[in-house]
Amino acid sequence: MNGIGRAVRTYLDHLSVERGLADNTLKSYRRDLRRYQEHLAKAGLEELDEVTEATVSGFLVSLREGDLDHQPLGSTSAARTVVAVRGFHKFAVRDGLATADPAAAVKPPTPAKRLPKALPLSDVEAILEAAGSAGTALASRDKALLEVLYGTGARISEAVGLDVDDLDLVDGVIRLRGKGSKERIVPVGSFARDAVRTYVERGRRDLVGNGQGGPALFLNARGGRLSRQSAWAVLVRTAERAGVTRDVSPHTLRHSFATHLLDGGADVRVVQELLGHASVTTTQVYTLVTVDNLREVFATAHPRARS
Repeated sequence: MNGIGRAVRTYLDHLSVERGLADNTLKSYRRDLRRYQEHLAKAGLEELDEVTEATVSGFLVSLREGDLDHQPLGSTSAARTVVAVRGFHKFAVRDGLATADPAAAVKPPTPAKRLPKALPLSDVEAILEAAGSAGTALASRDKALLEVLYGTGARISEAVGLDVDDLDLVDGVIRLRGKGSKERIVPVGSFARDAVRTYVERGRRDLVGNGQGGPALFLNARGGRLSRQSAWAVLVRTAERAGVTRDVSPHTLRHSFATHLLDGGADVRVVQELLGHASVTTTQVYTLVTVDNLREVFATAHPRARS
């Protein structure tokens, strides 16, 4: 066994004994470092001090490109392998097994941004229709809550944090308190206004009678402020009742709000303000969804786009 092999074995023993990593995690490290050893062996390297930054960078390239024995790795899997290699070299220097760390400057690849999942408008409408079907105080609350979530793009924490005084149903606006206690005023559409008005005038009055009252807009069955967890449960139950089989969360409605606005022609900077994003870069991920929609329509509708 050459010097690199002994160093890898020492590192794996360290992870197992001193850091107490789980068996599955150790298997991942062992697999990743075995592949790294193979790469170094093909380069004719036997000692750690022979490894350079270019060697480690070349290994990263080989991970992404693949070879006869290995499929190309995606950014997430390649990043995990590079993290294992970086940890190994850092340990080797700290333990006196090498004099320099050639992997320190080799950064793991950044995973591709996942496109937010938006519900089709028909699914959103089915959920909102199912919300107020029971005709009780809680049903009117649920209807108002879900209409506000989809109608304003509010975060779940912003919605349950609303007080009655945050509403201005005459001017059709609502005050939301976002991250870092930043406030923003957003318009509320007619459907959400009607649902909130019905809830405040009828359902909320009944719920207040069950508790101590207070400023909160959305109340639980005991008259206290509705929690984030309970609001989440409201959406999940209503989606099931509506027959929507996709995974649905409060953030799904926020994604859908943004995507449907952009599909309808809204400017990305307007959507940024409505969502309360500090940077337009955060909002621009939604434009990727609309581009996909445009591409799909183009592919099926344009006579010169068909294969």
